[in-house]
Amino acid sequence: MRGTRTVVPALINGNDVTATDTGLLARHDPSDGSRLPDVVISGSDEVETAVAVCHETFASGAWSALPPADRGAVLLRLADLVERDGALLAELDSKEAGKPIRECLAGDVSAALEALRWFGGAADKLHGSTSVTAPSEVGMTLREPLGVVAAIMPWNYPMAQASWKIGPALAAGNSLVLKPSEWTPSSALHMARLAIEAGVPAGAIAVLPGSGDVTGAAIAAHPGISALSFTGSVDTGRAVLRAAADSNFKRVSLEMGGKSPQILMPDALTYGQALIDHMIDSAFMTMGENCTAGSRILVHESIAGEVTERFLGRARALVVGNAMDEATDLGPLITEDAAARVRTLVRQAVADGAELLLGDPLDHPSGPRFVGPVVLRVSDQGSEIQQTEVFGPVVTISTFSSEDEAVAMANDSLFGLAASLWTRDIDRAMRMARAVQAGVVSINSYSEGGMSMPFGGYKQSGFGGKERGMAAFEQWTQSKTVWLQLHSDQPGGVRAAE
Repeated sequence: MRGTRTVVPALINGNDVTATDTGLLARHDPSDGSRLPDVVISGSDEVETAVAVCHETFASGAWSALPPADRGAVLLRLADLVERDGALLAELDSKEAGKPIRECLAGDVSAALEALRWFGGAADKLHGSTSVTAPSEVGMTLREPLGVVAAIMPWNYPMAQASWKIGPALAAGNSLVLKPSEWTPSSALHMARLAIEAGVPAGAIAVLPGSGDVTGAAIAAHPGISALSFTGSVDTGRAVLRAAADSNFKRVSLEMGGKSPQILMPDALTYGQALIDHMIDSAFMTMGENCTAGSRILVHESIAGEVTERFLGRARALVVGNAMDEATDLGPLITEDAAARVRTLVRQAVADGAELLLGDPLDHPSGPRFVGPVVLRVSDQGSEIQQTEVFGPVVTISTFSSEDEAVAMANDSLFGLAASLWTRDIDRAMRMARAVQAGVVSINSYSEGGMSMPFGGYKQSGFGGKERGMAAFEQWTQSKTVWLQLHSDQPGGVRAAE
């Protein structure tokens, strides 16, 4: 406690840690500015303690030595508990991140449940391979947990991101240290407590809230952590890599954002309202604070006028307001600085020649953290607004005249996380899907794919591991080759024991 104020603690070995040498962080509700509970800033001492406890638990075999099916059963129980507390978890994320409550309930809770149940079911299906190269030789590979692993998570999808880390890391038998964003720690903490309730040993999961420059840096540099999954900015990703190299060369996987195109070929409008609905979701879900946001609309010149008119009509109807209001489509951005950065980028884009079709680059009447939907017509693909991840409700519209030009425009980016492509021509769809440089290409939809499919990016969107599907286990396990030489008295026979 701090006076009479509640403190959001760290969680180590099942115990709350409410005081550290590095102090507390003050926070405010993005929607109404009311004071939220202060957050513990976990320092190097807390990181050291958490890693030591996780190592001890891993070595004990209390979790790591459980049969995989038993670990899977625990994750399935965790999913049931998350479903039980889904409304609470949604409220925590909505109030802390400014995400519309309707989106949290319909999207984030279901995403967390899907992930936990998928990885719970996959826990006993992680296997290696065998190779018989000669009658007297057998080679095999084993997939083994790494030990103590960690994840540094962002603030835009706290509950879903936590499930994407908890699921495969614990299913594989590791002990896990989670660092949620200092702005949105509560749902990850609640899920960790639910994991312990479900049967995960208290020492196999720790949650360390805190800032990136203190808590995140200590985790990235800790030599006792064998793997680190990071989701965040490119600059922080570089710092994580440097810290890993300077410490123990821990395995690092990075997901660092995107500048995703929505490509509309001449026949795209035959999909009718479904096209416009997907375009709106892609551009404005989570206020555009979404790594896969389709922030670049690339539309064939023959349909650009009608697409633009219909898209603007839907965008104008979006409701901006308090995140806890079920009528709200766009809540506030995470901080006033984030909103100010978005407005600055919009103003600069207009100064650079972009045409403002919708939106006001000045302060929003709902408050300094609010930004209404912004639509810009842009011709210069090298402009800052086309090359920078805005992380706000800002979308640009550009036109092309040929398939080759569309692909070139789509690939004119440092990022390559996701892309959407709309056409009824299956040959064209597959040809362009292969040509577009992105880790996920959705055809005739805006989608990141189902849980069974890997998720990750190209170029500066990240590398080192995939989320979701069986591929997710690669960042949380290591492969061991076992070579067996059979000795025999006679060719083809195994020598009897002496």
